[in-house]
Amino acid sequence: QVQLVESGGGLVRAGESLRLSCAASGRLFSVIAMGWYREGPGKAREMVARVTRDGRTDYLDSVKGRFSISKDNPWNSVHLEMNSLKPEDTAVYFCNALSQSGSGPADSWGQGTQVTVSS
Repeated sequence: QVQLVESGGGLVRAGESLRLSCAASGRLFSVIAMGWYREGPGKAREMVARVTRDGRTDYLDSVKGRFSISKDNPWNSVHLEMNSLKPEDTAVYFCNALSQSGSGPADSWGQGTQVTVSS
């Protein structure tokens, strides 16, 4: 029971930067990781970046060195700094929260924010 709201998407040219933000609320004490996923045109949803409660990060190979994920403490928001954007980064970006409770793991998702990168 985590609510997520994304913001920061938009239209940019190749080589420019964007900063996405995700505001989280609800049962945050059970969250063990948060991250960003994306769905490009005609493509399956893929993990872009994630961060765990202890601060460890993981990135999609194609965005390593260009994107950076961070979280606020207390855990109320996560951010994705996207630099050197490429047309292939065009997608709807979704915020995700992975929670762990006695009943097992559960995923929460935001509504998504559109990122469009022109050549």
